[in-house]
Amino acid sequence: MTELSVVPPTDTHASRTPVDLARATRAVRELLIAIGEDPDRAGLVDTPSRVARAMVEMTDGLFADPGVHLRRTFEEGHGDLVLVRDIEFSSMCEHHLLPFWGHAHVAYLPSDKRVVGLSKIARTLDDLARRPQVQERLGHELASAFEAELAPRGVAVVLEAQHMCMGMRGARKRGAITTTVAARGIYATDSAKSAELMTLIRA
Repeated sequence: MTELSVVPPTDTHASRTPVDLARATRAVRELLIAIGEDPDRAGLVDTPSRVARAMVEMTDGLFADPGVHLRRTFEEGHGDLVLVRDIEFSSMCEHHLLPFWGHAHVAYLPSDKRVVGLSKIARTLDDLARRPQVQERLGHELASAFEAELAPRGVAVVLEAQHMCMGMRGARKRGAITTTVAARGIYATDSAKSAELMTLIRA
């Protein structure tokens, strides 16, 4: 019988389906055999189960509801810009299942006095990043979450990341930084506001 290991539910992961660790472990073992390795040698004997558990951890955002963090608001703002720079994140490229990581800069202009706790911005980013991803989509998903939950006058997400799939394989150009920008509302329509924001990010 296949053993199932259920990820414990949290406030954002309550609907996560059971993860079949035994199946994932067997798959990693078969992959090692396929590339010519011996999964029974001392250094690899526990690797399949380690990789399976790591995959569960690194993809625990798959069934999360990232919007739940942004629903916890309080009335302290005055409609002024909120910018959080240099939020660390890491994710997994869905094309090669290799990591990419970097920093996010997230800005929004509230439409009213409702603002969200700063840590909730980072938590929302984490939920979206911890799933097979591409950088371009990650930024747009975060911007969409802000639009859906806060209806701001404008939101912008700037991501700067290094990609292991570019550094270890293919072009093998380590250290290259990929920058993507997802802009909504006033940051998509007002070039002056967009330029002002980029200046603040680069300050």
